[in-house]
Amino acid sequence: MSQNNSNDKAAMLAMIEKINEVSGFDPAPFAVDYTDLNTGETRKRLPVMIQMAWFRMKYPEGKISVQVTPAKDCFVATARVYPKYSDPVDAYLAEATASRGYLADKPSVSPREWAQTAAVGIALRNAGFGLQFSMAGEDFEENAPNELGMTENSAENKTLQSSIPEQMQTPLPKEEEYTAIPAVPKKLTQEEKLQQAMAKPCPITKFSGKTLGEVLPVDPGAITWVATKFKGDEELAEAARFICEYAAQQATA
Repeated sequence: MSQNNSNDKAAMLAMIEKINEVSGFDPAPFAVDYTDLNTGETRKRLPVMIQMAWFRMKYPEGKISVQVTPAKDCFVATARVYPKYSDPVDAYLAEATASRGYLADKPSVSPREWAQTAAVGIALRNAGFGLQFSMAGEDFEENAPNELGMTENSAENKTLQSSIPEQMQTPLPKEEEYTAIPAVPKKLTQEEKLQQAMAKPCPITKFSGKTLGEVLPVDPGAITWVATKFKGDEELAEAARFICEYAAQQATA
């Protein structure tokens, strides 16, 4: 790399360091060393607690919202960073999601709290708190969590299957087709039909809030009017006609 490129990079890094700048505060002394598990090289990382303190200095009225939901073998946490506690739900600076599971070699570590801490650290990093470091927030695991619930054998089989030409792949067994028993509508008795008709609301203003069954003993003529002259709701009129017909059948029986 030429000297000019080095100078340009240094100038750009200096500009990045001004993101979320707080007068009198320098996060650099709080950065800690960590070892990259893939390359073995030492890098800098800003702890989540320092990120949170930095955020509070920059946004005294800010808010960090965290939601945690249990998933298969892990907890999934989603964190959102808001410049003001009164900001609407969708008016956030940054958002991040992280999942963490139980570690047998670290039984005292709560996967729920670990997921929360990781999500908050990544959300704060996405909001610009620590971009000048190699990594800000929670460190990553050596192996990615098994978020798809696949076993080692199933993952190998999926990879092997995808590498075989389509025409040579073993077809999946055909899904069995099922048929449903058709629903047979229940045939109502005359008494059941009468109960349904009686429960219909009376459309006459005078009897507002009452059913046809409640109006019938008070004013039978009102039911007749609904059956013969009311045009606002055919279903109500039909119910009133049924009541009248039922009453006439009972009278002649």
